[in-house]
Amino acid sequence: MLHLRLITPAGQTEEVVRLIERTVGTTHLVVLPGTARDPVGDLVLCDVAREAADELIAGLRRLGLEDTGSIAVEDIGLSLSRRAEEAEKEAPGEGADAVLWEGLIEATHEESTLSVTYLAFITLATMIAACGVVLDNAILIVGAMAVGPEFGPLAGISAALVRRRPRLAWRSLLALLVGFAVAMALTSAFSLLMDATGLFSEDRLEGARPNTGFIYAPDWFSFVVAVLAGVAGILSLTSAKSGALVGVAISVTTVPAAANAAVALAYGDTSQTSGSTVQLLLNLLGIVLAGTLTLLAQKHFWERRLKRS
Repeated sequence: MLHLRLITPAGQTEEVVRLIERTVGTTHLVVLPGTARDPVGDLVLCDVAREAADELIAGLRRLGLEDTGSIAVEDIGLSLSRRAEEAEKEAPGEGADAVLWEGLIEATHEESTLSVTYLAFITLATMIAACGVVLDNAILIVGAMAVGPEFGPLAGISAALVRRRPRLAWRSLLALLVGFAVAMALTSAFSLLMDATGLFSEDRLEGARPNTGFIYAPDWFSFVVAVLAGVAGILSLTSAKSGALVGVAISVTTVPAAANAAVALAYGDTSQTSGSTVQLLLNLLGIVLAGTLTLLAQKHFWERRLKRS
């Protein structure tokens, strides 16, 4: 279940209440007249089954409530109510299969904004991966994958393509390209600094690397894994099962490939640089393609289910 907190102008409250009452899967409706101060208006509270939330939120937006008042949505961790159980049964489909599009757009918007924090995370992840590359240490590679924030912009591009949001697509693409460019440039400088202190060496990079050699040797398995990870990542976002995102992060070699390219570039190794770059591009393409197709499939099957109900 989801909880909605709405601030409505006094003259619009009845219309909002009627919309909530008409929406199957809503319950626990509360109206508190005149309690809102900024903006001035009435406070309307209700709970709605996840599978019915997207329709209700879309209706509220059509009423212009986001401009005249406020729409706030939050997950309910625990709800002990027979009426809530009945509301979930009345709503069509299963909550885990429903896509809360506005929630997805908002989440990807936040995760795909080019900010100092985003640049810090992707740069630190790439530097950690650089250490893993030179030391041939798989644990450092996995740790760097988990730290990297690049799935947010990738999901943002997929969501923008499906929902036709050019601004979100541009913002996500900018964060992705600038983020990796800055991270790789700083990691190349970091590699030269580590080399000057004797902690990195070209011999280590060029030597036998049984644990990390695959990073600069892309093949079809790289693309297949990226596609599978893209599907899993989008499903974890749309079903609100964010714990699966960690598994997605450590299954694709985006950050390690960027790190290997940066270190190899610092040493002038064009072969590893090009191989790692191809690996990076294959992973990015696979995730975006899979994410877009997954969202289109979810949209199609959910619309069919609503028509049958």
